[in-house]
Amino acid sequence: MYILNRTAAIVLRQYYLMRGNPSRVLSVVVWVTIDIVLWGFITKYLNTVTSSGFNFVPALLGAVLLWDFFSRVMYGMTMAFLEDVWSRNFLNLFASPLSLSEYLSGLVLTAIGTSAVGLIVMLVLATTIFGLSFFAIGLMIVPFLFVLFLFGIALGIVGCTIVLRLGPASEWFVWPIPALISPFAGVFYPLSTLPHWMQYLAYLLPPSYVFEGMRAIILGSAVSGPRLFCGAGLAVLYILFGCWFFQRTYLRAVRTGLIARYSAESIS
Repeated sequence: MYILNRTAAIVLRQYYLMRGNPSRVLSVVVWVTIDIVLWGFITKYLNTVTSSGFNFVPALLGAVLLWDFFSRVMYGMTMAFLEDVWSRNFLNLFASPLSLSEYLSGLVLTAIGTSAVGLIVMLVLATTIFGLSFFAIGLMIVPFLFVLFLFGIALGIVGCTIVLRLGPASEWFVWPIPALISPFAGVFYPLSTLPHWMQYLAYLLPPSYVFEGMRAIILGSAVSGPRLFCGAGLAVLYILFGCWFFQRTYLRAVRTGLIARYSAESIS
């Protein structure tokens, strides 16, 4: 019971922060709205200038929606962590009986809430304005979102660890992570488009299995279940690695005293 209460306290703090400052909620909604509107009009334009009869809406706009969902999960965790860093509240949290697992669980629940809001907004816009229908994908959308969610959590933990190790000024190493891995994930094109050395790296990324599966469904083919399970397994392994990495970094910060002098520019 105490474990649940302490985890819920982390989520409740983030709720109070958002309720007290609506701009935090707007930041979740505005960026996904811009992406959906921009790519929605791009896909409509491509449909008008091509004579192949191929519908770009599910292929491109669907990929944007899934990728933005993954990014919102990752940023949901890192933003919740950075709120504690910016307010100099990090040391206070771990001076309490709060454990690392409880703290990370609270960040995960916060990421679920923020990413769910973004996903609902994207679905409403993509469906009502641009006619994107996920009925074409069917129930496979559920495992697709699940794999992306797991990998988003893994990268969120890694991003928190980077900031914990290098200091708050290193947050700028975290924001570009989704953009850096997107060429390898095959978000907008098949993996066969990539050079062989990039394809090897792509198969180490869970999102590549999701987007390859989505394109297979759109083209009328079947999704490879074992490959999708492979993507989910990789995501779980990355979560375990992220938790181990976070714990090791936290213990080092405690042992060296870095956690006690955590300031806006500490990078030692």
